[in-house]
Amino acid sequence: MPAADAAWLHMDRPTNPMVINSLSLLGGASDPAATTELIERRLVERYPRFRQRVVDPLGRRPAFEDDPNFDVEAHLHRRALPAPGDRTALEELIGDLITAPLDPNRPLWHAYLIEGEETSAVLWRIHHCIADGISLSQVLFDLTDEGAGESTGPAAERAGQGGLVRRFGGIPAGALVTGRRLGGAVLHEGMRALADPEHLRQLASGAVRDAATTAKLVGAGHDAETTLRAPLTGRRRVAWTPPFELAAIRDASHRHRVTINDTLVAALAAALHATLDGEGDMPPDIHAMVPFNLRSLEGPAPAQLGNDFALILLELPIGEMPPAERLRQVNSRMRAIKRSNEAAIAYGMIGAIGLAPPWLEDRLIGFFTDKASLVVTNVPGPPRRLSFAGVPIEGVLVWAPCSGSLGMTVSIFSYAGEVTVGFMADSALTEAPGALAGAYAEELARLC
Repeated sequence: MPAADAAWLHMDRPTNPMVINSLSLLGGASDPAATTELIERRLVERYPRFRQRVVDPLGRRPAFEDDPNFDVEAHLHRRALPAPGDRTALEELIGDLITAPLDPNRPLWHAYLIEGEETSAVLWRIHHCIADGISLSQVLFDLTDEGAGESTGPAAERAGQGGLVRRFGGIPAGALVTGRRLGGAVLHEGMRALADPEHLRQLASGAVRDAATTAKLVGAGHDAETTLRAPLTGRRRVAWTPPFELAAIRDASHRHRVTINDTLVAALAAALHATLDGEGDMPPDIHAMVPFNLRSLEGPAPAQLGNDFALILLELPIGEMPPAERLRQVNSRMRAIKRSNEAAIAYGMIGAIGLAPPWLEDRLIGFFTDKASLVVTNVPGPPRRLSFAGVPIEGVLVWAPCSGSLGMTVSIFSYAGEVTVGFMADSALTEAPGALAGAYAEELARLC
């Protein structure tokens, strides 16, 4: 198993399984037999990881191997949506389903066909060690009726463009060297490196520009104390916004001379301000872990899938300020990240985590996740409406996993000219993430 994939496998915690959850809202009930045949032909046969289990011998690199007892129907489940069958019931059912861990003795994925009188959906649960969000977006496109036979088409057309921080050009070789040197320093010097970030910076930094980036990644302390950081229960709660018209967000962004992603992130910062206000001293900023795609969007998803992205730290301005100032700060911080080598350096560090012995790996994960309060992702979806086993897909949601001590993820997904924002939170943080989803909708409407 590649080191980056192994890192995501080993980030599993009883309260934080590293599972990507995706929900397709359907315009009708899907046929179970047709669905099973479609998944077996276009998922299991095309991508070997979905029929392979993980073996993880102590002291050796984990590996994928064919499951001799593989049965696709063991991974497909039907669930009736409880009464009254509305969106609240669906949110509660999703929260229950994504709380359970995956069976480590089987291939690490499941699909749930959810059927209600007014609502039908497919919930996908796929472990992060199999693939990253961009790859899985392409894989799930292959399962749609429109994706049949198009697996060799450009991934950029199939999965949409962009992300919160887009991939610009190639990966700087020098920055990868810096990241690997940084990871190597941690591996060879163990807890001394974690206890002395200045020593770690000296070992890792080979250029002035990368020295500043390395200092940001390893030198920052724990993120500010808010209700977003609390001992986790492992129970999940989900909510999502109504869909927003992408054209309206684009027009507003052009008026403010910022990017669409700047506007979406600024709305999140404002919503956090609104929901955290009154809970004690509110810091001016908190940090979010944001995936940075390093994979080319040209060509099909590789058959072996895998992870080709890094996590970067983004400061969210949640203090009291006018909306225009919040937009300006988000835009400035995003541009600074795009100009830096932070993603490539972080990618080298993630690979080092995958090679570390268990005792050090656990501390490394905590060392980095303590620097943030939530995960924020943006997975671009297809620009046109699709169907699944003959049933129209009305909407798509994705929830990225949290790692270490993080308990909230905010996922932005664009589909068919609309943007939906999903919230997943540990119940220790909130029993009702719908309040945050509502605040987000209000703040985005204000910005637009």
